[in-house]
Amino acid sequence: MELRQLEYFVAVTEEAGFTRAAARLHVAQPGVSAQIRQLERELGQPLFDRSGRTVRLTAAGELVLPHARAALAAVHGARRSVDELTGLLRGHVTIGTFEWVTVLDLPGMLTDFHRDHPNVEITVTQHDSATLAGEIRAGRIDLAFLSIGDEPPEGLATETVFEQDLVAVTAPDHPLAARTTITLRGLAEHALISLPEGTGLRALLDRACAAAGLRPRVAFEAGEPTVLAELAARGLGVAVVPASAAAVAGDLHVLPIVRPRLRGRIVLAWRAEGPRSPAARALTARARELAASVRTPGEASGHSPD
Repeated sequence: MELRQLEYFVAVTEEAGFTRAAARLHVAQPGVSAQIRQLERELGQPLFDRSGRTVRLTAAGELVLPHARAALAAVHGARRSVDELTGLLRGHVTIGTFEWVTVLDLPGMLTDFHRDHPNVEITVTQHDSATLAGEIRAGRIDLAFLSIGDEPPEGLATETVFEQDLVAVTAPDHPLAARTTITLRGLAEHALISLPEGTGLRALLDRACAAAGLRPRVAFEAGEPTVLAELAARGLGVAVVPASAAAVAGDLHVLPIVRPRLRGRIVLAWRAEGPRSPAARALTARARELAASVRTPGEASGHSPD
């Protein structure tokens, strides 16, 4: 019995046909049929029912299938382990990020990683933090930088990059420009300009308002804090932005939000459980180094879900 025969057997099973399996394997169809017949002779039982329009497993085939898949997985795992040991990583890894994060030198980190592991293909995807967290749980991406509130994303391991407050910014001639701070209740009395639903900092704002029995009126939404600040500068409302964005917003009046203070986090997140490829583990380790390089002194270094 050869691994190639098991690979062909699994492919025919999953494709429900010899022709489609051959196309998937990039081999000639007669070669697939010959290898399957040889495997059947060795086992002494037919593995497929070929009488219908589609190929179906026999009872013997149903018994063989999990063993064939386990054998192929074991071989692939052995190869990955050796690659990891020797540093010859290869494969594919996907990293996600929300659009407005600027404090991280993500391009520089990916350039260094590609230099050290040229055989690893890297995909970078951008989306809101809620979507990215769901994609990690589903196994469609390997790790991501997320913007979250005070609650860790369920089922994910995280490492804090940095924390920052949410603040309100207004045009210099706005009625609130005469104040030095604003409460959440006072903020809810004005038309707000906010990040959209699905972002961690918007979730932080919505949860705080719900806990206080408030119903804020969000008049405008945008995915970039700089756009929020620009809308506020034009007198369209009070923008709720991260403090780091307010620091570079230009000629705007900044109001710290008090009672309660709203504090969010930028985190690196990855699956807490389940198999992860050596390439994914290597990129996660490199991303954690990047997170550590920008983390402010005294902040928490990580979190693992309970």
